[in-house]
Amino acid sequence: MEIKPNNRWYPLFQTDRASSTLLIRLSVGAVFLSEGVQKFLFPALRGAGRFERIGLPGPEFLGSFVGSFEVLCGISVLLGLATRLASMPLLIIMLVAIYTTKGEVLANEGFWPMMHGSRTDWAMLLGSLFLLVRGGGRWSIDVYLSPPATIKEH
Repeated sequence: MEIKPNNRWYPLFQTDRASSTLLIRLSVGAVFLSEGVQKFLFPALRGAGRFERIGLPGPEFLGSFVGSFEVLCGISVLLGLATRLASMPLLIIMLVAIYTTKGEVLANEGFWPMMHGSRTDWAMLLGSLFLLVRGGGRWSIDVYLSPPATIKEH
């Protein structure tokens, strides 16, 4: 099935043809898949228990909800299937994670401890943003679902 440019879904599958995008996809997808699986394997530490310690409402539901999105979107990013669409929930997850976990560190310990503690958060946030902007790249399923890019020679 080829997605046609006049199809409303086209922007979600459109991608550049860069080979290097695979590196970003592998790092972002692997981290989110791993974190999502851990929310189910170790709920007291990584899932509902963590959300309860942070003070988020409905930690039991939220742990499974976020974990499910991390697993599904992580797999989608790894495959390069609807990469842009999968990146959207991951961006939201990272924004909420930074806000709920790093604000207190910033207030109590200062800027540099907060930056040190949030380095993976920032990498996942920016990696997800990159994939939202660029798509899945040359070695993705998206490349087969989007029409060839128009290349202009200068």
